[in-house]
Amino acid sequence: MINSEIPQKTEERKLYPYQEKAINQIVEKLNQRPDDFKLLYQLPTGGGKTIIFSEIARYFNNVKNKRVLILTHRVELLEQTSARLKDINVKNFIINSDIRKIENQNDYNCFVAMVETLNNRLMEDDNFIGNIGLVIIDEAHNNSFRKIFQYFRNSILLGVTATPLSSNKSLPLKDNYSELITGDSINSLIADGYLCEPSTYTYDVNLGSLKVGINGDYTVSSSEKLYSGYDMQFKLISAYKEKALGKKTLIFNPGIQVSWLVYDFFKEAGITNVKHLDSTFGEKERREVLTWFRTTPGAVLTSVGILTTGFDEPSVEVIVVNRATRSLTLYHQMIGRGSRVTPTKKNFTILDLGNNVHRFGLWEMEIDWVDVFAHPDKYLEQEYFDEIERQRELTYYMPDEIRSRFSNSVDLLSFPVVDLYEEYVSTGIKPNRIIDDCIQNHADIIRLNAKNFEEAKEMQTLLQDSIKNRIKLYTSCLTKSSTNYFNWLLETYNRKLRNMLRIVVEDE
Repeated sequence: MINSEIPQKTEERKLYPYQEKAINQIVEKLNQRPDDFKLLYQLPTGGGKTIIFSEIARYFNNVKNKRVLILTHRVELLEQTSARLKDINVKNFIINSDIRKIENQNDYNCFVAMVETLNNRLMEDDNFIGNIGLVIIDEAHNNSFRKIFQYFRNSILLGVTATPLSSNKSLPLKDNYSELITGDSINSLIADGYLCEPSTYTYDVNLGSLKVGINGDYTVSSSEKLYSGYDMQFKLISAYKEKALGKKTLIFNPGIQVSWLVYDFFKEAGITNVKHLDSTFGEKERREVLTWFRTTPGAVLTSVGILTTGFDEPSVEVIVVNRATRSLTLYHQMIGRGSRVTPTKKNFTILDLGNNVHRFGLWEMEIDWVDVFAHPDKYLEQEYFDEIERQRELTYYMPDEIRSRFSNSVDLLSFPVVDLYEEYVSTGIKPNRIIDDCIQNHADIIRLNAKNFEEAKEMQTLLQDSIKNRIKLYTSCLTKSSTNYFNWLLETYNRKLRNMLRIVVEDE
């Protein structure tokens, strides 16, 4: 344990218990391993990864007497890291694009560098920086760091990330790191009050027009075409007005064109406290926009991928995912921007307009990151996402307001379509009998709750999603099933159900 070796913080800088535990785990592991060991540490966004690895840098400086290099890929992360190190009295030197040579290099035991800048300097002079005992890689899932590892083969590598999954299937993180240590889960950090409690709202979107690119995610061009449409713009503004109006909101879009359209659409809708930000903005303009966002109550900032990392604004109250992604890493990065706790903020809202919750589960859902690290292929394969989409289509949860209309027949609302199909096939019964069984079941549900035929017809309308789900489950069991067959079956189902209701309800 290292608590006695790391100077205690003043009250305002006291480490949280889970952060102390993480520091002890990491240091203990590194002390047991050789000087070229490569370790990866995972902790959810908002958990304080910078705080943890800064303390480890201090430990290696003060206790191990080793020089430390910290690598980032964003200017904001560079500045945040350097500031944190200074807060705990770790003298550090920033290597940015202006630095051509490090004067009096021996005066520093800690360096913070942009990966691209340092790579360029080392390509020119591989002795640009030397005698590094520990290299810390922030946002280690990013593949841009790999090119620099060759210069530090004899150093300890410590990668930190919220999502230990490389976006490139051919470059898995397990090829560069020998072991993964996982920190506390999102759920446990929420339960202990270290992360905000999320409220998630999903808005079903037809993603049939989206195409998958060579990187495994939906292409920008097909995404922009879908999300530029009036229907999607209207769905976004309606969701915002219903769940987020007046709250500080960060919107993530699939492309620059869509983000500008969102900006214009919000303005036309009378929401004037909105700004747009993308990667084409200069540094000065970018800082001005972010300062405005930080200091303006109820501000709305519509952006592209630029704020997924390196952006820390705890006052964000609403995250709008106005895009679809097949990247688990990007999904967590976007939503994590709203998860930080403040003295006045303990909850935040997630609006999902890309079926992402159906694809990945709720943001706070438990994930076996050790399995993700060990078997990344299955989380990146086309078939994995196709199966998730298929299961989403086959899953139906009856809304509470509809369920309450059938209080006299709650035990009949679930129907084992797939199990019955397998039973009928194995016993020689024609599978299409299932449709008749389903119709009878729905008729019984309605009969037990409807006072007359008019109410029965209304209840049949309420059950349309349930009916469609059962037909989808049935047709999914068939070897071949076309859209025309589904539509024919749906029409036949409703006609038979209506005729049956006319008899059973009117007879009573």
